[in-house]
Amino acid sequence: MPSNATSRTAETAANGGAGKAVLRFLAANKSLVGLILLMAVVSLYSPNFLTVDNLLNILRQTSINAIIAMGMTFVILTAGIDLSVGSVLAFTGAVCASLVAADASLWVALPATLALGAALGAANGVVIAIGGVQPFIATLVGMTVLRGATLVYTDGRPITTMSDPFWAIGGEYVFGIPVPVLIAAFAFIVCWFVLSQMRFGRYVYAVGGNEQVTRLAGISVTRVKIAVYAVSGLMAALAGIILTARLESAQPTAGTAYELDAIAAVVLGGTSLMGGRGYIFGTLIGALIIGVLNNALNLMDVSSYYQMIAKGAVILLAVLVDSRGKINR
Repeated sequence: MPSNATSRTAETAANGGAGKAVLRFLAANKSLVGLILLMAVVSLYSPNFLTVDNLLNILRQTSINAIIAMGMTFVILTAGIDLSVGSVLAFTGAVCASLVAADASLWVALPATLALGAALGAANGVVIAIGGVQPFIATLVGMTVLRGATLVYTDGRPITTMSDPFWAIGGEYVFGIPVPVLIAAFAFIVCWFVLSQMRFGRYVYAVGGNEQVTRLAGISVTRVKIAVYAVSGLMAALAGIILTARLESAQPTAGTAYELDAIAAVVLGGTSLMGGRGYIFGTLIGALIIGVLNNALNLMDVSSYYQMIAKGAVILLAVLVDSRGKINR
């Protein structure tokens, strides 16, 4: 009898341990669980949702926001914010389009555009890290100035490109997968490696966790901040290249409000706006949540006005969940 009681006790403990493991997994992967539940609900309302063409369309539409959001993750992990990414996208896209339209080699146009994006992001970082300006104000100014610079550069008119190799960056398929999706996947791998496997990634988390302690440890907080804003600008420029290639033109109003979707993806993915906590995989899931939500609302013929309300409600919910998590900890 004692052996049976012991067996039952061990079985109960095992079941309890398994239950706690499941709860820990769900708590650690709230964004992934939310994405799966959202897809399940949408598939019940729209039979066209789970078709291959529609899923590829979601991935293609999501790729641009995902790329911008990956760069934004670096910034937010340091407790910063970058409101200029949409304007960086527009300006670098316009410069890239003008280079392509002038028959410049893609081997020149693309690296130059990426370097320009990184330089514009680094400029934000200098104003913040050396100038002591709050990230919100500095990048808000950057957003306004670069939007104006884009309108001046383009004279308020689209710059059209007529290059098949350039168009392929945004519109071609490889083994049935859109090229923008493949680019986003490569960018994800690089960002994941930098944040999780490189010393610079540890510095990013350290600055967001406790800037003063990080500085006392001998780490150059100034360099880290400039670098993360440079990464954000670089990723915005990459997104600008893809968008310009896909549309075969650079629109002076391109990227408007893209910074909001990027921030939303980062927050939905579980990265704390206070810095020091989060991961790039969560950002990817957050971007997919926004992509699926947009697609679902379109399939259901929901007005664009209500779509904005729904997106705002989802973002608010994510922030509230993150805030409650901090209180409970």
